[in-house]
Amino acid sequence: MSTRWLLTARQKKGWTQADAAARLGVSQGYWSLLETGRRAVPARLLPALKRHLPVPATAAPLRADALREDATALARAVAVLGYPGFTHLKRGSLVNPAVVLLAALRMPDLDTRVVEALPWVAWQHPQLDWRWLVRRAKVDDLQNRLGFVVALAREVAASAGDTLAADALTPVLQTLDGSRLLKDDTLCRSSMATAERHYLASARSPLAQHWNVLSDLLAHRLPYAA
Repeated sequence: MSTRWLLTARQKKGWTQADAAARLGVSQGYWSLLETGRRAVPARLLPALKRHLPVPATAAPLRADALREDATALARAVAVLGYPGFTHLKRGSLVNPAVVLLAALRMPDLDTRVVEALPWVAWQHPQLDWRWLVRRAKVDDLQNRLGFVVALAREVAASAGDTLAADALTPVLQTLDGSRLLKDDTLCRSSMATAERHYLASARSPLAQHWNVLSDLLAHRLPYAA
């Protein structure tokens, strides 16, 4: 993941590299390695960083087991990321959005409100570590689910005029498109009745059909769509 946010945050504070390094208790040379992306930001430094600089969610540790795969934990994790539909929820700790997406897509069944939030997560965090997420998704044969979510996110971004996010999501889709699975899947609704599966197979959107996902989600009907 890019660590350019360290440079931007430091400059907004008006600090030199030596200033930032002193506040974190590291050498200037080590700070330079972090800032230029030659070293990943270790988890042990995150508490100190949070005390001095605004730390983006994408800087949180990339650990597949960092989030319990249950609906309540997922909803709270999405709330922490700032999802407007979950402002009423008690928030948990900050979880990397890539980890949130992976945990959600692994769920056989998930509340519709959480599923609707997934494209928002991808849209609002287009610079997350997609290489890590795509690789993990392929291990569990989740690339179709992920591709559909990212495609919805790109449509929402485009309709909102967020060209930076839409452009960032395009190569992700191209990568996922090359590994699409032919078998139909649901989007976290494995318990879907057979009759509904048959209906969606013919009534789903062209986007859902392309990604072989049995879902009635449409980008323009998502609650946060422009």
